[in-house]
Amino acid sequence: MTMLLEERFLNYLRVERGLSTNTLVAYRADLAKLATFAGANDKDFVSLQPDDLAAFLRELHKKGLDPKSIARALVAIRGFFKFLVQDGHVKLDPSSNLEAPKSWQTLPRFLATEEVERLLNAPDITTDLGLRDKAMLEVLYATGLRVTELVTLPKANLNLELGFLTVFGKGGKERAVPIGASAVGWTQKYLSIRPRLLTRDKTAAELFISEVGHRLSRQAFWKMIVRYGEKVRIGHITPHLLRHSFATHLLENGADLRSVQMMLGHSDISTTQIYTHITNERLREIYQRFHPRA
Repeated sequence: MTMLLEERFLNYLRVERGLSTNTLVAYRADLAKLATFAGANDKDFVSLQPDDLAAFLRELHKKGLDPKSIARALVAIRGFFKFLVQDGHVKLDPSSNLEAPKSWQTLPRFLATEEVERLLNAPDITTDLGLRDKAMLEVLYATGLRVTELVTLPKANLNLELGFLTVFGKGGKERAVPIGASAVGWTQKYLSIRPRLLTRDKTAAELFISEVGHRLSRQAFWKMIVRYGEKVRIGHITPHLLRHSFATHLLENGADLRSVQMMLGHSDISTTQIYTHITNERLREIYQRFHPRA
């Protein structure tokens, strides 16, 4: 019975939610751990209670699982029990109020607005490659794309007149993402010199291409952004750091969580909620610094 429910849930995620193979493998491993824990306590999935699930997370922590893996297991558990409720196997969701203790969580690092400005101004825009790099950084910060989504973005998926681009993210799920005026302007400037980067192949589908007219690799863009981070003395940065900064800055300025979830392409809003912890931590720091009785 337990395996049947697990397989039905995973099949639902694969067919109806379109989750990637890697995500399904991770979810399967998390549910297998939960099944082992339940069996050791003479229970099955449908008889687990909130206290059982909390004890399971504590056990993962004691076994040395890193906070990111525990957070992923929590997402898998929540999705699984939501599925069991919808499918009529349980009446109440025991995971509805389940949270990993904040002390287990590693909050994503993000850049301050001033640091983002320095990074965006790092490329030498008097050169073709510098102008391309400037446009890529502007688009990355304006949209919060994953690095793979950025380097594989087809030129045809960009609508500068409407200020939107279309992305196929994890699991092949399509989403439309707004692109701001600054990124639009720099992308237009890049498009004016893009033909000079093309070689004999005049049909490169990707928007951003290398100096020999081919698709940029993830590794090439990764090295590029690290180089610019060191140039402006921000330190070692990654493409995902701009994605974190995109989400954090939106929430700090009043964006709602659901909209940010849609723009990031998260299938579960609990993944997006980590950014509310960042903004709450920042509010606490400001309070401690400036309130006279803090």
